[in-house]
Amino acid sequence: MDALHLRFTPTGYVVIFPQDNLDRTIDALLDINYAEEFCLASDFEPVFITHLMAAGFLVMSTKVEEESSDAEEDENSGYLLLPKLHLTRSVLFFGDLHVKKSLKSLLSRYKLEVDRDFERIMNRCVEIHGDDWLTAPLRENIRLIRGLNNSPVRPVSFGVYRDGELKAGEFGVVAGRVYTSYSGYYDEDNAGTVQMVLMTQYLKDAGFAFLDLGMPLDYKDALGARNIDPRYFVDLFRDARGKEGFGPFSAP
Repeated sequence: MDALHLRFTPTGYVVIFPQDNLDRTIDALLDINYAEEFCLASDFEPVFITHLMAAGFLVMSTKVEEESSDAEEDENSGYLLLPKLHLTRSVLFFGDLHVKKSLKSLLSRYKLEVDRDFERIMNRCVEIHGDDWLTAPLRENIRLIRGLNNSPVRPVSFGVYRDGELKAGEFGVVAGRVYTSYSGYYDEDNAGTVQMVLMTQYLKDAGFAFLDLGMPLDYKDALGARNIDPRYFVDLFRDARGKEGFGPFSAP
């Protein structure tokens, strides 16, 4: 029955709507061994995006056509959301964190700041990596989500500073006791790795369950991340998202 709940485009992508039960949607995707990592959605309402994030999707976006003459009425015209459920998910369990000896001596040179300079960090990610998936409408909605009351998720940032200057940073989304990393950058050699190590230690001390790193990459593996299948990830995520947040991410 769940498989019938899914709606497909002619090219085989699942389309998600705000009225959908997103946990059932994910269960159906897993049941049919959905071969794509991305689904499609056209609704850019901030609350809908929070529900996608709270379900375990990593929400991306793309520009699909030139803006129409009615763009003034709909600033999201020509864009789609790309809710992503990775076929393989990179997860760092805190006990697996590996810090190279050559890096340990550098950690004390930097200071980690949590949720400071969020806008600057997100904009710097776009400057370095481009806006192919972190489009202007998605960035605006991430800003709006930060101001929502009673949201199931919260976008946050982490940055490392040396002598008071920001040297590396990233932003992501907190859902319960899970932090999902979205994008990061560094402006100084080794600062990006230092930021990830200090952030991981912070999340562990704050009572988080694990660090969700999204797409597997070699540098994540080097930190001790494991590449797990989507069903295992969803089970872990659902167990942790429903528990109270900690530290600066707690609901007011």
